[in-house]
Amino acid sequence: MCHTGEPRWMEVMEKFNDPKAWSKKTPKQQENERLKFEVAWELGLLDKLEAVGFKGLTARETGRIGGRMNQKKKEKRNGE
Repeated sequence: MCHTGEPRWMEVMEKFNDPKAWSKKTPKQQENERLKFEVAWELGLLDKLEAVGFKGLTARETGRIGGRMNQKKKEKRNGE
């Protein structure tokens, strides 16, 4: 499923998102979903996420993902 040159987090994201449901999401929701999986990969949580899903992550782990997502969004808004 991993296409040539596609990061691993994208492969995992595709497993979690049904194509029909994905097409119903707004571009902003799709961007947030991509960012969530990218950050999980950066934090080294992608393997655990793939094994147990988001419900299997601890509050601390999901908080780290959310915090890093907000940090990246802020950096993007400020042009950093």
